Formats: sequence, structure tokens, C-alpha cells
Amino acid sequence: MKELASKYNPKEVEQGRYEEWLDEKLFEPNGDRSVEPYSIVIPPPNVTGKLHLGHAWDTTLQDMIIRQKRMQGYDTLYLPGMDHAGIATQAKVEAKLAEEGISRYDLGREKFIEQVWAWKDEYAETIEAQWAKLGLSLDYSRERFTLDEGLSEAVKKVFVTLYEKGLIYRGEYIINWDPKARTALSDIEVIHKDVEGAFYHIRYDLADGSGSLEIATTRPETMFGDTAVIVNPNDERYQSFIGKKVVLPIVNKEIPVLADEHADMETGTGVVKITPAHDPNDFAVGNRHDLPRVNVMNDDATMNENAGEFAGMDRFEARKALVKKLEETGHLIKVEKMVHSVGHSERTGVVVEPRLSTQWFVKMEPLAKAALENQKSEKPVNFFPPRFEHTFETWMENVHDWVISRQLWWGHRIPAWYHKETGEMYVGVKAPKDIENWEQDPDVLDTWFSSALWPFSTMGWPEEEAEDFKRYFPTNTLVTGYDIIFFWVSRMIFQSLEFTGERPFENVLIHGLIRDEQGRKMSKSLGNGIDPMEVIDQYGADALRWFLANGSAPGQDTRFSYTKMDAAWNFINKIWNASRFVLMNLDENMTVEDIQIEGNRTLQDRWILTRLNQTVEQVTELFDRFEFGEAGRILYNFIWDDFCDWYIEMSKEVLYGEDEEQKRLTRSILVYTLDQILRLLHPIMPFVTEEIWQALPHEGESIVVAKYPVVHEELNDEQAVKAMDMLIELIRAVRNIRAEVNTPLSKPIHLLIKANGEAEKALLTENMSYIQRFCNPEVLKIDTEVEAPNDAMSAVITGTEIYLPLADLINIEEEIARLEKELEKWNKEVARVQGKLSNERFVNNAPEEVVAAEREKEVTYKEKQAAVQERIASLKSL
Repeated sequence: MKELASKYNPKEVEQGRYEEWLDEKLFEPNGDRSVEPYSIVIPPPNVTGKLHLGHAWDTTLQDMIIRQKRMQGYDTLYLPGMDHAGIATQAKVEAKLAEEGISRYDLGREKFIEQVWAWKDEYAETIEAQWAKLGLSLDYSRERFTLDEGLSEAVKKVFVTLYEKGLIYRGEYIINWDPKARTALSDIEVIHKDVEGAFYHIRYDLADGSGSLEIATTRPETMFGDTAVIVNPNDERYQSFIGKKVVLPIVNKEIPVLADEHADMETGTGVVKITPAHDPNDFAVGNRHDLPRVNVMNDDATMNENAGEFAGMDRFEARKALVKKLEETGHLIKVEKMVHSVGHSERTGVVVEPRLSTQWFVKMEPLAKAALENQKSEKPVNFFPPRFEHTFETWMENVHDWVISRQLWWGHRIPAWYHKETGEMYVGVKAPKDIENWEQDPDVLDTWFSSALWPFSTMGWPEEEAEDFKRYFPTNTLVTGYDIIFFWVSRMIFQSLEFTGERPFENVLIHGLIRDEQGRKMSKSLGNGIDPMEVIDQYGADALRWFLANGSAPGQDTRFSYTKMDAAWNFINKIWNASRFVLMNLDENMTVEDIQIEGNRTLQDRWILTRLNQTVEQVTELFDRFEFGEAGRILYNFIWDDFCDWYIEMSKEVLYGEDEEQKRLTRSILVYTLDQILRLLHPIMPFVTEEIWQALPHEGESIVVAKYPVVHEELNDEQAVKAMDMLIELIRAVRNIRAEVNTPLSKPIHLLIKANGEAEKALLTENMSYIQRFCNPEVLKIDTEVEAPNDAMSAVITGTEIYLPLADLINIEEEIARLEKELEKWNKEVARVQGKLSNERFVNNAPEEVVAAEREKEVTYKEKQAAVQERIASLKSL
């Protein structure tokens, strides 16, 4: 048997272990086609940098599930991969080049793409090293990348098929434009933030000189693209204006006054300027009235030639200059300050510009309808927790067509070509044969277009006969955060249903966000981010995984704290020390065959085996429901309390005794219970469980592929549990009384136990040695008839009453003196805190949380003061 080090050192335990697992190919599917498959695809991290704590949480939960399923005998596949992350990765590489004074245009498309591939290779290596450090049991022989050859084929097949079905189209629409990245964005890539702005009230004079109209806009710089002014047809104020023309200020161009119900009579002046090329609502109005579309901005959000003297200016600089000019010409009526919600690019952070643009779109209505109908079928996607199904359905019911083209160079090139002479368009999986006469569309596809195919494209689709696709698709469980239900989960569902006829996964486990100790979202701006690799360096991967497992109530956020990490490390250290005790008490030559738990089992033997069964049953059920936090609580209580604090302590009575047969049985039960504990814990903390497992008398097998514990009904003994519960309750009651009167365990006491009946008396008498060991009585009496002394401390517990005469516990006069000194202390503390709170300057000027803390102290100190006063009074009454 291998000997465990005297101290738990996570670095030593984890060093080299992952490589051993990989060398033994333990993470690859077992190839047994007679057993049920179970597959998980990793949500592919972006190759833009290092993994953060959220990734660690996400992947730890996945790994826990797959490790347990592997141990339960499933043919498991945990498939790794990464996402090319179009905008995000291109932005990172462009920023890096900018530091060298180079732009992508200086390099050209091909050379720039080479730079991005080099970036990808560097960061993919970093991410793989982080996966290894976390202990993820991934099958690297099947690793994929969203831009690899196989996935590129899948993307082209999907695009062409949807195009041929009329579900992909090219059109001119108002889209969200990122002027920094110079690309279109989908609606869900836009983050709305409240910012200070203004309503600019501008006078538009009637061309016939008969009057003017007042319009209010938040974006006056778009007025160069105005092609009409509208009023509500039912608005009596403006009936005489309909059909006339107004003169566009500065531009001096005449545009019509039209009637359209889009104008809200209750909002502002009831007059609305229409800019079809720069607002989605105006675009719709323009279509109804056949208005021209005038684009007034370049793709970098500078004003174009249609802005006249403001051409070349940044949009916001142009706004200031234009407002000043309108003021000079007398057209500016007033500026009304306000706060409004403005869209910002999720990736670059700049203000998004609604812009008329020719883009590629996916027609969402039929795809969304199919996804919604599937939720009513026999094979829906099951959301954990279920409330997120409503989130999914609400979005699908209100979804807009999806703009999928991006004006980037890094990504899947759109498989469309335009004839250089005729302008004819060709869409196909393969390029046109006479390629020299054609020019491919320069745009690439939205990153989420390829990510949406991830569960089946990674399995070899569109090759229908691909072995992995036939065996492991649909996948079983997807683990992801609630923040990408729209971006990714929804899209995988409708694309999978469309192209495979199957849901992409049976279950979706949604977790929350990891926040800091104050509950704030981790961000660069706050400087409160935590690097999971630094946490592992300090505490070990197992401690981090234990914290992440226990922080996970499905759908809920969790807070990271180093106090919790200390507690996780302490728990593993407790397991380590308990394992060393078990190993030190085994015979040197003991083997697996020597572990025999049959025989004349004691009460504590029968109890621990029953509690083990209960723990196995509860933990297995909780894992199946993805309630890992509750499973962790059950495991913690069983290991720390039942096994370490009670069974191991009680086993010492036997191990240090003379009964060799009983010692053999106790050793076997210790090893058996520890063995089962390690198996239960392995999915959560793989490294330390493997280290201890290898020290046990096993024959070379890794715990990675050991069988997961199951319930053994023949070992259940409910009576033993009830009896042991009573014994533990009694010992705890005695200890509590000792603590209450400040009497150490080393001081012998008188202990009188009144049993409720003969059965309770027999049980306590039979286990008298444990009462003596854990309670240290000088005099111990157990009977059904016991007279309670007048000066005794007492406790009523299940099946018994206990009495501890005070005279045997303490010197009453000395205890009163000690308590009176303690009372003085609490009197002073109460007076101090009350003095502080009665000071109006302190209460009014100190931070709210400081005052609140003092109020909490007052409550606590007064409680302690009252408790000591009560104790003194009771002692003086004796």
C-alpha cells in the first residue's frame, strides 16, 4: 500500500496526475456498445484570452456529471473545443496590431488572417493548460474548433440549405451597426445603458411661408437624411398641414408633410421627422409611403457627403456643431435635458448606430415555431430550473429575423459569389467552376451561426453515417449560464431541429453568475475579477471545485470568497487526515479480498453502513436533479460528522482493544466506508480522491473508472440509526451542559441517565463504554428510575432524561465570581455602543453600513448581558 504524506499538499497531490489519466486514455469512450451512451459537449470558450471563474464553474459542473456517469458504467463522451469568436478575436488582434502602428488594411485579408490564427494557437494552448489544471476529463482526440474543416463544411451546408428553402435572404434593412468594429450586430449583441442626452426641439418652416412645425429629436445629426415629416391623421392640430411641404433647415431641401399613425399625438409635439436610413421605425414608415432612403454616415460613424459642411466630422462632434448652427439660424427652439436608454456594442462598448445596410438574414418565424412546438412534444428540451423554459419561449415568440452577416475578415466566409460582369449571384457549398469570373461575398457569418451547430457538427454531421453522430447525438446535458439562453441555447435548439429532426440535448442546466463577496458582478472596471488558476495555485483544484459544486443551486448566482475557499481546503484536509488514520490502522499486507464487512457488527458499524446507504441514495438522486449544492451538504455532513467525528472516534475503542475479530471487522468497515466516500467524492474532487484511492489496497485500477456506489439494502438497519441518534444526542447534550458551565471534558463528572423504558436502558448500558469515553463521568448511573437532584443541570432528549449535579461540575461561588466579571465586560460594551448610537452626529454623518453594524452590536451585546444575568440569578438561587 502507498503511504500518504503526513500533510495534505494539493500541489504534490495534483502534480502529474492529469497526464497519467491522459496517458491511460481514461477519458475516451469505453467503446462498449452494449451500454447506454452519455455525452456532453463543452460550451466552446472564445480564443480571446484566459478562462475566468465563470468558465471554471461551468466546466466543473459538466465534469462532475460526466465523471459520475462514467463511473456508473455509461459510455461517456465529454467533447472539448473552442470558438473562433469573430468580433471579439478580431478586435483583440486589431488592438495588438494598433500598438505596433499597423491596421488590418495595411496587411490585407490573408496576412491579417494569418495573424489571427497565430493568436488562436497561442490562446488555445493556454486554455488547454487551464482545462488540465481544473482536471476536466475531456477526450482530446475529438477536440474541435468552430473554424476547422469539418465544421466549415457543416456551416456551408446549413447556409445553402436554408437559402434554398427561402429561410436565408439578402436585403436592405436598418441594422445595429458597430462603427468601431465596422460590422453589423444582432439585437442581442446590443447592451442598453442609461445615458444623459437631450431632446432637441427644431423648427421646420413650411415651404409656402404659412407657418412652421416643431419636431423633437435625440439625434439631430440624422436630419440630413430626413425625407418626410409625419403627423397623426387624427390630430386636429395639424390637419391643414398634411400635403404641404417643409424646408429642411441648413440643407434647404423641401420634404413632404404626411399623415401616418406612427406619429403619437400624446408624445412631444406630435410631429415626427422621418429618416428611413437611420431608424427602424422610420424605415417602416418610409416603406409605407415609398420614401427615398438617404444615408448620412460612413461606416465609421463619421458624416458623409450628404451632411454638407459637416462631412468628415464624427457623429457626436457633428451634433454639437449642427446644434450651434441651428441656434445661429434661429431654428433651434430649445434643448430639453433627459436620461434615455442607448444601445452599446457588447464587444467594443461604442454607441451602436441604426444604419441602413444590405445584409444577410435568417427568417426566424418558421424556425422559432418549430422550436416552440417541440417543447410540447414527447422529447422537449428540459430546462433546470424549469423557469428558464419561459425565458426561452418568450424570446422565441417575439424573435426578429436574425442578421447573420458580419463585416469582418475572421470567420466563416459567406458561401455566395457575384459574377463580375453580370452581377448574377450564386450560392453553393462549392465555389463556381469558372471562379476567375466571380467574386466571393466579403462578409463572414455571425459567430453564433457556427456555434448554433456545435452539438451535431462536432459529431461529424453532415456525414449522416458518422459514427459519433449516430452514437452520441443528441447529447444528454448542456451546462451554461443564463446570460446566453438567447445567444446560443435557443439557436442550437432551432438549428438542430431543422437539420437533424432531434433536440440537440435532453437537458439544459442553467447556472448563474459568480459575483464577488459584496454581490457585485466581476468586471475589469471594478478590478474584482478572480483568476481561477491563482486560486488553484493557492488552494488546489479540488478545493476550488468543491466550492463551485457547493455554490450551485440551479439558476442562482453565487458569491466567491476566500473564507469559503479556506473552508473547502479544511474539508479536504479533514478527509486526508481521516484517510491517514484508516490507512495507519490497516495491516500492511491487507488486500481488497480482506475487506469483509460481514460478522458481528456493533451498533456503530450497523449505523455507519446504514448512513452510508442513505448518503449514496440521496447524493445520486440530487445529482440526477443537478442539485449539486444540496448533494455537497449531504456529503459534507456524512463525512465530517458521521464518519470522522463519530465513527472514527468510536472505532478507536475497538482498534485499541483486545478482540482481534472485532478489530478485523472494524478495519474492513473503515476501509469500505472510506472507499465508498472516495467514489462519491471523485466527480467533485478528482485529484485527492485518486491519491487516497491509490493508497488503499486496490490493485492498480484508477478511481476514474471505478464503479459508482449503489445502495445495498441488506446493510440497512433503521433501528441502529435510531439508537445511534439517541446516543449521539445524549453525548452532545452532556457536552453542551459542560460548555454552558465552563467545565472542560478533562474534569470527571456525575452523570445520571433516566431511560424511558427497558429497551432504552439496555441500549445505553450496552454502549456504556462510549458514554464513558465521550462524557468522562466519574459516576455513571443508567436506570428507568432515577431521582433528579435539586441542583442539577438537565436535558430531555429522545428516550431519556439526563442530570448533571452542579456541585460535581463547578464551584458555584467561583463560577458566580467569574460570571460577574463577564457581566462587567458586557455592561461596558452595552454602555459604549449605546453612547455611540445616542450621538446624533455619529448617526447622521457615519456611513449607513457603519451605523447598521453598531445597531447589530447593540442587539448582540444586550443578549449576552441578559444571558449572563440570568445565569448568575439561577446559580444564586441554589
